[in-house]
Amino acid sequence: MSKHSAVAPRPFVIPKAMIAAGVAALIVGAAIIVAKPDQVQSSPAPRVEAQGPRMLQAKETNFDFGTISMAAGNVSHRYWIRNNGDQPVTVSKMYTSCMCTTATLIKGGRKSPTVGMPGHGFMPTLNETLAPGEAAMVEVVFDPAAHGPAGIGRTERLVTIRTDRERPLELSFVVNVKP
Repeated sequence: MSKHSAVAPRPFVIPKAMIAAGVAALIVGAAIIVAKPDQVQSSPAPRVEAQGPRMLQAKETNFDFGTISMAAGNVSHRYWIRNNGDQPVTVSKMYTSCMCTTATLIKGGRKSPTVGMPGHGFMPTLNETLAPGEAAMVEVVFDPAAHGPAGIGRTERLVTIRTDRERPLELSFVVNVKP
């Protein structure tokens, strides 16, 4: 007979409390991933026009910065927007698609608070009304170094402008970042 006797290993049993905690964590995580920050509202949803021409329009909705150097620092571009409708339009919110991008609404020489990506700092409500025919600018700043070496190459970003009257207006840009 051998000095070492074979002992059958005990089966690994996960306590029910651990399973319940894991399932709860998965449910909470899925809810966070699915939730969209721009849908959280403390007031009733704005009335949105389903058809017809846009009231709030941009002179251009896409811009190409071309190739820029990460070492050269931030780049910016101004988009002109205008209320082409016959009623006032209130810009209620504006936000960007990434933390590397910020945007500021400029109307009549006044600048709104600078906004960024939802979930990365305070997101102000703008409540800036444009009368029929009135124009404003949206100044967008892109930081090519925000993502470090992983940010090299082609990048596309969005600025979303929400109003009280219609679907959001999206302004986009593309940039090719080199070191």
